[in-house]
Amino acid sequence: MRIHVLQHVPFEGPAAIADWAERRGHPVAVSHLYLGDALPATPDFDRLVVMGGPMSVGDTEEHPWLAAEQACIAAAVAAGKSVVGVCLGAQLIAAALGARVYRNAQKEIGWFPIELTAPAQTLDICDGLPATQTVFHWHGDTFDLPTGAVHLAASAACAHQAFLLDGRVLGLQFHLESTPASVAAICEACADDIVPAAWVQTAAEMRAAAPALYAGLRRTLDVLLDRLPAGRPAA
Repeated sequence: MRIHVLQHVPFEGPAAIADWAERRGHPVAVSHLYLGDALPATPDFDRLVVMGGPMSVGDTEEHPWLAAEQACIAAAVAAGKSVVGVCLGAQLIAAALGARVYRNAQKEIGWFPIELTAPAQTLDICDGLPATQTVFHWHGDTFDLPTGAVHLAASAACAHQAFLLDGRVLGLQFHLESTPASVAAICEACADDIVPAAWVQTAAEMRAAAPALYAGLRRTLDVLLDRLPAGRPAA
């Protein structure tokens, strides 16, 4: 399976997603959009992975490639590809499919639990996953569910944490790909976001996460990426 990653900033790369792909023998290409790399042509990949970033989907004046990126995502979905979005990536998928993206009532930054919805617990892709899991968050925006999507997860601070569309398009508001190095990198790069609030941890709290939390992320990530079907090959 050919994987293509869309990366928006240097400090939010594929991290554990790249580790998963390497273990499974899947080749990975990356478009560093912040450096001006071109977007991939739809026939050139089977799975599109859209990473996070501190910008919002509407910041097209500062980041003009955001509009073209949404068109790329929409084309990938229409072509039957597998698509995975993380944080901003999930918001971009939602926007590309006509759903609203907007400011959440509060920022959610740090290690907080999510809960699988009742519909999620009936799906094969979620079979055996923990009903409640502490995951890593870093977002201030949220999204409405795209038409036809299944709502997979929620948290106390943000109702729409994950969705699945057509069994092959997965949006994750949280960061299952996180590693100690990636958490340290975002804490440094986005330190201005760490302002005391109900759902914002300190950098020290985030960096001190126990190895068991990362192991839990890895198990859930592996299950979801393994079970998500590969995209249809180009005709």
